[in-house]
Amino acid sequence: MWDPHVCLRLWQVPTRKEDGNTNTQLSSFQSTNVFSFLHYQFINPFHPLSSSLSFLCYIKYKPQKGSLIKLQFKFPQPHFISCTFIPRYVLGVSVSTSWVDEMMHRFSLVILVLTICGVRCRMAKAEENVYTLASVREDLIRQEDTIIYGLIERAKFPSNSHTYDEKYAQIPGFSGSLVEFVVKNTEDVQAKSKLQAGRYTNPEENPFFPENLPPTSVPSYPFSQFLHPGAASININKSVWKMYLQDLLPLLATSGDDGNYAQTAAADLSLLQAISRRIHYGKFVAEVKFRDAPQDYEPLIRAKDREGLMKLLTFTSVEETVRKRVEKKATVFGQEVSLDSDNDGKGKSKFDPTVASRLYKNWVIPLTKEVQVEYLLRRVD
Repeated sequence: MWDPHVCLRLWQVPTRKEDGNTNTQLSSFQSTNVFSFLHYQFINPFHPLSSSLSFLCYIKYKPQKGSLIKLQFKFPQPHFISCTFIPRYVLGVSVSTSWVDEMMHRFSLVILVLTICGVRCRMAKAEENVYTLASVREDLIRQEDTIIYGLIERAKFPSNSHTYDEKYAQIPGFSGSLVEFVVKNTEDVQAKSKLQAGRYTNPEENPFFPENLPPTSVPSYPFSQFLHPGAASININKSVWKMYLQDLLPLLATSGDDGNYAQTAAADLSLLQAISRRIHYGKFVAEVKFRDAPQDYEPLIRAKDREGLMKLLTFTSVEETVRKRVEKKATVFGQEVSLDSDNDGKGKSKFDPTVASRLYKNWVIPLTKEVQVEYLLRRVD
């Protein structure tokens, strides 16, 4: 870390007079009077970012006392800002060393401000390139792996219905089921703890119980402001929760009870968060698509045409490809691996791979498109 107290420290190279060996860049400022220049270096607190910056500045006594300041992040030492200060002798007016020092201290703050502005401009441009159609597609494919592994972990346990029974839990000071207790308290910890550093400050994350979520206790990471501000109001985790308990679990878990209720709730939490993240990633998909073809979306958005937006977002062939890929992954990831190559892949599967396919076809893809439509309807507000 750079010490902010030394960010503006100066190293002054002694003043030297121009002679016949001066390079052509400086020779253009030659006059009949004695010509001198000073060279300064500033610590660059933004290393390894590098850039070039030049500007011409005049003080209030121009043109008698014009000055040319050149700033540059120089290689091979990009951790320094190289600054050449060239006072000019115009109309025989002499410039004192104290005036030069005053000018350099006056410009030190300007230099830092311009540096920060340049870096922020670079960061803004970088943010625009964080999410592209290609990068979003790649992230969605990786999220398939997380969801499938979550399905495998949850399939290890039977239904364990007591995990979801509000009357069975009887937790002092809490009204609800064990899985609700685990999810709510985990979200509280992840929202404020130093280890998680405010999980829900990340726009890719959405809590299941946001009502009483505590503020983070540590400075949050400056996540990219890629989304429209209206994205923060979109959270359909209540639908995800209902789908998970009523539709997915009966397909995934075998009937029975092995008493591992806490482990079951922990597996539920991981899978719920993975599914929620995948579905709400539709906000980023919608933003990328909107930026790619705003002329196609704006008329439908302004007309509040939900059906038209849904039709525009639907690509049946792509959805079928996703469904088939997910089922194939589930088949591969879920197989029992044997050292006997003849029996490898022929053993019992850890769970039915068609469950993953049905999850995507019936719920993940439709709910993702619902998020996209909700986001787009807010996009031009």
